[in-house]
Amino acid sequence: MTLPVFDRAAIEQAVTADLVFETVRDALIAHAHGRTVVPPPLHLRFLDADGDCHVKAGWVTGAADFTVKIATGFYRNRRFSLRTNHGLVCVVSAETGHVKAILDDEGLLTAWRTAAAGALITHAMARTNAATLAVVGSGEQARLQADWLALLRPISTILVHGRSQDRVQALCREFSARGQHARPAGPRETAGADLIITTTPAAVPVLDAAHVLEGAHVTGIGSDMAHKNELPPALFARAALIATDDHDQCLQDGDFGHAVRAGATSAASDTPVGLLLESPVQRLDDAITVADLTGVGALDAALASAVLHNLTQ
Repeated sequence: MTLPVFDRAAIEQAVTADLVFETVRDALIAHAHGRTVVPPPLHLRFLDADGDCHVKAGWVTGAADFTVKIATGFYRNRRFSLRTNHGLVCVVSAETGHVKAILDDEGLLTAWRTAAAGALITHAMARTNAATLAVVGSGEQARLQADWLALLRPISTILVHGRSQDRVQALCREFSARGQHARPAGPRETAGADLIITTTPAAVPVLDAAHVLEGAHVTGIGSDMAHKNELPPALFARAALIATDDHDQCLQDGDFGHAVRAGATSAASDTPVGLLLESPVQRLDDAITVADLTGVGALDAALASAVLHNLTQ
């Protein structure tokens, strides 16, 4: 029997934003309650190519499938007109151990589940009336985070901050062409937004904690290896509420871990993202809230299984 392989075009046709949001939300809640099996990620780093590879596996307890996913990020690819991110997902039967299908998505499902997770937790933790969004970074995930958050709440202005002014300008034009008000911003204005989402592979913090305003919410999605660090430890010291998608991963590979090791917060100060998605977040209007997302294999498993179901109906 030939193993089914579904390409990116077929997968795009089988997926809706509603499906991704619902699946990611349910998987984060299941993970928060311990109803998942998620081994530590495997990481490879390629210094000469400015790239990294992540192998993540996961299973939602009782689900028919589990997955093993390869996701890569090679940040010099832009100069060759190649995608920065790539990968595939292997869907395996949790009953027989036989491979059911390969989702040759070129990193699409990873990008979408990351965007959905960031949008869901940013929306849940932010003030109801927060409407000015700053994205740090100018790549695919910066665009997706803004797009997916706008599906959940009104965004009045998008501020874009990044190292490449050409790419920042291009992303602003893309937002503006779709009717969104967007413009480049410097580091201080970026830190002063209501909503801040960082989307970079930075090894040093991209925000000044002192410039983050009271009442702001910050979500970091770029730090997923120990050498990466987008959010400064001092920001966690100012936070009234800290959320992590996976406590152990964020301690090992996330910004939360850097803050704990710096003594800015304790290792017990975080709340699972899934619990905050399950019940309304209680927050004061002048509180600073922070979410650290490192990417959980159970989300890949849940989404890949849902997509495969649609593909084979």
